[in-house]
This record gives sequence, C-alpha cells and structure tokens, in this order.
Amino acid sequence: MINKRLLIKNLLAHNDESSFYDKKRQLNLHTREGKAKFLKHICALSNSNPTNNSYIVVGVEDRDNEIVGDDFFDDSHIQNLVNAYLENPPKIQYENVPFPNLPKDKVVGLVTIKPKNKTSHFKKGIHTIPTSSTFIRRGSNTVPVEDEIEKNYQNTETVIGIENNSRNNIEYTLDGVFDFMNFRHKDMAPKYKVFKELFIICWAGVPKKSRDKTFLSRVDIELINEQIKLFYSAQDVVTITFDEDSFTIIEYVSLGLNDKTSFYALEKQTIHFHDNGYYKIDREMLFQPPEFNRKMLFHIYNSNISLLNKLQKGLSLNEREQKDLVNLPSTFMICYLNGFEDAKQKLIDAKTLLKPFTQVYLSFKEALRILRKMKYDVQ
Repeated sequence: MINKRLLIKNLLAHNDESSFYDKKRQLNLHTREGKAKFLKHICALSNSNPTNNSYIVVGVEDRDNEIVGDDFFDDSHIQNLVNAYLENPPKIQYENVPFPNLPKDKVVGLVTIKPKNKTSHFKKGIHTIPTSSTFIRRGSNTVPVEDEIEKNYQNTETVIGIENNSRNNIEYTLDGVFDFMNFRHKDMAPKYKVFKELFIICWAGVPKKSRDKTFLSRVDIELINEQIKLFYSAQDVVTITFDEDSFTIIEYVSLGLNDKTSFYALEKQTIHFHDNGYYKIDREMLFQPPEFNRKMLFHIYNSNISLLNKLQKGLSLNEREQKDLVNLPSTFMICYLNGFEDAKQKLIDAKTLLKPFTQVYLSFKEALRILRKMKYDVQ
C-alpha cells in the first residue's frame, strides 16, 4: 500500500519534471483552454510510459518545488473528460493528499495515469488542439508528434523504485491517526474505524440537525493508510454509515431562495474493503434538481447581473445587495439548474470579481465543485 504523501515527496525529490511526471501550480478545468492543457499532458504521459504509472502533482510551485497546495478537487467525473476527448484513453485517478504545513482547506493533488500500451490521441479537437493530435514527453517537455511513436520502457525501473520507497508502514499510519485525532480535529469529536484489520478511516465534523435528521458539516474524511482525503467541504453536509466491509458517505447540498433552504442528496460514495488488501470506491449520483418559480428566477438572475455590473464598475453595495452577493453563487447555480443555460458561465466569469469577498468566494468554489460533479461540461 503506497503512502501518497511520501510518494509525492519522492517524486519532487527526483530532480525536475521528467518523462514520467509533471507538476502544476493548479488545474483549471472550468475553461476549454485549461481542459486542453490537462488532456495534452495526460496524452503525453500515457504515450511515454506504456509499462509504468506516470504522475501529475498539483499544488507545487514550478521554480522551487515549494508545496503550496490547491483546493480539494472531486475527481468523480474526471475520467469522463479524458474518455470524451482521447482515443485509447488511459485510466486516471485524482487523489487529494493533505500535508501538515498546509491550511486545512488545501491539499496536494495527485493524478495517477495508469500504464496503457495503445497510443492515445485526440479523437476530437479542443481549444487549439486539432483532431488526431498525439503528444509525448521529451524530458520535462510535452511535445506533439506526427510519426509513429517509439515506445519508451526506460522509466519502468525508476518509477517502480520510487513507488517501492513510498510504501506505507505502521509508523506512518499511527502518526496519521494521532495527528488527525489529537491535533487537527481534536475539537470536533473525531472518530475512526478499522476495516479488514488493515484500513483506517478517520472522520470529523460538526453535528447539524435539520427536520429530525442529523448531518455533519465542516466535514473532513481521510483514508489514513494512503494519506488520502476522501471528502472535504466547508459548507455542504454529509451523512456517514458503515458496516464491517464498507464505508458510505452521502453528500447533501443546501439549496433554496429567500432564506428558505432544504438539503438535497447529491452523491453517494461507498468504499468497499476486501480481504486481499484492496479497496474500491463506487459513486452514484443522486441529485434531482429542485424546480423554482421561473418568474422569480428571472428577477434573481437579473439582480445577480446587476450586482456583478456594480462590482465591475467599483461601486459600493447597499446592505441588501451585500446579502444578495453572499447568495449569488448559489442562486446562479439554481438558475442554471432551472434552464438558464448561460448562468454557469456568468458565474465562472465572475471569479475575479468575487475573489476579494472571502465568504462569497468560498461559496463560488463550492458551487463550481457541485456543478462539476453533476455534469462534466465537455462541449
């Protein structure tokens, strides 16, 4: 079992970026340009490593390897993006890895690209990348190729060595449990559960009662053995259930208008543990968008546009407008879910205007995370 935090450290210690790993300050999958860059690197790393894993580390400064972290990223549909654009797509996995020196809402992202002998290429174009494009890695550079790709098997021994040096042990596991229980979440009644005498999940959250049902808010859930953050949200709530073989998280999103909100089930995530030392994560989307009065939504949509225009012009907001601004990410999301097709893009375009407002920006990131989970936009 690989300790993903240790794996990231070992990758960063292996000189600079190479033909088997890349590092990024952050990913931007909300724009076609950002998606294109990500897909190009996936294509190149897959083609350059037919017999070993390759990796992208997210949340690291390129010039000096400083670990600065990035936002928690839900990977539940990221494979769909790869499948939509690449022929012979590799299997990829995005994991959120906490580091002790980072704020609790920041992690380092680890993208694992599984080995695949068939050559990957773009089956449809995106941004400036035309259909049928193929990429490989030459050292630390991602470059296009037009001729037949000569398979590279030189990385296999090096990567296996790095992975073997990143194996977990009982000391790492105990340190992780003690850190979670006694330091990072000691004021939130943290809990743990051992599965199959091997896997340890720790979780913490603040109980929140709504209509005779108890949820957990400000939730942090980690698989300690691999140093993976399974779930983190500063706003949305979850319920947790488990038996001897599985651990289930149901995420709920709070939606409503005029201060009247309800919790709607968004996604069910179940981790199944097996006796042979493996685990599998199954995800099921549960969300059914609530319908609201369209006339009211027109009013809210236009009010949101007016608010953004005032911010764009540097005008001050009155007390009512400040309250509406706090709700703007959520109400734009409701508009989008009720047929206002450009509401999502309006929200994305408002990023720089909302960033100075801490609580609003937090809501902005949560809204985009939820929209990404509902449906990956690969158009």
